[in-house]
Amino acid sequence: MVSRRLFLATATLAGLSAPAILRAEGGLFRDFPFSLGVAAGDPSSDGFVIWTRLAPEPMAPHGGMPLAPVPVDWEVASDGGFRDIVAKGTELAHPELAHSVHVEVAGLQPDRPYYYRFTAAGERSLRGRARTLPAVGARVDALKFGVCGCQHFESGFFGAYRHLAREDLAFVYHYGDFIYEYSQDYLFTDGLPSRPVRQNAFRNLIDLSDFRTAYSQQLGDIDLQAARCSHAFLSSFDDHEIRNDWVSDRDNWKLGLDAEDPDAPPPEVFMLKKQAAMQAWYEHMPVRRALLPRGGMVALNRELRFGDLMSMQLLDTRQYRSDQPCGDGFKPACAQVFDKQAQVLGKAQEDWLAHNLGEGGATWNAIAQQVTMMSLDRRRFPDEPKKILNLDSWAGYEAPRERMLARLGGVKNAVVLTGDEHQNFCGDLVLKDKVVAGEFVGTSISSGGDGSDKRKGTDEWLALNPELKFANDQRGYLVCDVGREAWQTHFMVVDKVTTPVNNLSKRATGVVENGVAGIKMS
Repeated sequence: MVSRRLFLATATLAGLSAPAILRAEGGLFRDFPFSLGVAAGDPSSDGFVIWTRLAPEPMAPHGGMPLAPVPVDWEVASDGGFRDIVAKGTELAHPELAHSVHVEVAGLQPDRPYYYRFTAAGERSLRGRARTLPAVGARVDALKFGVCGCQHFESGFFGAYRHLAREDLAFVYHYGDFIYEYSQDYLFTDGLPSRPVRQNAFRNLIDLSDFRTAYSQQLGDIDLQAARCSHAFLSSFDDHEIRNDWVSDRDNWKLGLDAEDPDAPPPEVFMLKKQAAMQAWYEHMPVRRALLPRGGMVALNRELRFGDLMSMQLLDTRQYRSDQPCGDGFKPACAQVFDKQAQVLGKAQEDWLAHNLGEGGATWNAIAQQVTMMSLDRRRFPDEPKKILNLDSWAGYEAPRERMLARLGGVKNAVVLTGDEHQNFCGDLVLKDKVVAGEFVGTSISSGGDGSDKRKGTDEWLALNPELKFANDQRGYLVCDVGREAWQTHFMVVDKVTTPVNNLSKRATGVVENGVAGIKMS
């Protein structure tokens, strides 16, 4: 427990006068300190992480906070009225971590909802809700969870998150691109220039202060706050949390489709930026202390087990990957695509994955990751003579892709969950004419603008790739409805993101039957 006396002493040493601190009872903060909401994440069978950040002036330096630790009280209750408090404590919000708080709550009962809240200097946060997982190995017959990501602030509003908040879900997997690292003067969602729907508060992101600004603006969105206070999140990251198409220690920014930026920072400088970006990501995500960045690296890959029904492996497809082949982009394959030394996960992560999959004990084996695993021909128009690949996906790394597919073919009921593409599609993962798993690729929350039912050339694209079962270009999220006999993934879409309020509908459902690797549409 942290006493008020310690807070006063610490704040005084930090340069704040005692009278200023004594006014805390009547208002230490110039404005509501929990302006960025609350969140929970990384659930287990006996608890979860609860998060908040003190930021009374979120767009001001240091969020308008004094440069001193501030005690934050937290409570977890079995009921929404907080009559039955089952856990409580006090945590110091440190200025070095932007006054964020990550409490790892333990000792709770499995497979039930709990409610949580925070208090600081007499101010109380929004109430949050999170659910614990069933006990490991316990028989479970049903699971429903969400999948989402890719939320470009300038491309549209986050109304899809309000719909997601209303879903009855055990948790939500967020596949990354929580922020975007640049501002745009024009959008080209229909091929013609248009103004951004909303404007970022920055031009580009370079240092820790810049990245904190981006998260502060993003988390001010009330629809995003609604989703984060309603469900526990499994947080990941992809590329835009740092720089488009980065891998390992390489910036990889392009001036055009084929031209690399000659002024891109060298690896040792890029890693300084990555450290800042990953610190800001940690400061704003409901993740455990084990994910605190060290030297710019985050131990992102981890496992979730939902009783005996599902094991989920959360992968990291950025930090250990070899540089994209052929200069990156969408283009025909070159010899580098078939480099047997190339890596997507890196050897240590591959070994970790093999060990976890080898343990068995679950009806379904889910792989939650960022970039498309199917090797798809990306041609959509008749004047494109050669097969085109997305070289920032697994298609650019054929040797590790084949190793992955061979591994998935050795376990029962493998299902891959992917983001990044800003469109919905799903299909079979095929190794040497054998279907080994199904892959569901989720669209974006807002990136890409309103979209339409189909992109131009979608019918041609489907014809070129018989493993594809469905494609759609609207915004939204996935809901995975998992039972012992079948896995159903519902593609939930909104009609528009260029207005704050939109309408939700179920566009399609893909089904994987127990014991049958391929996807069929219903």
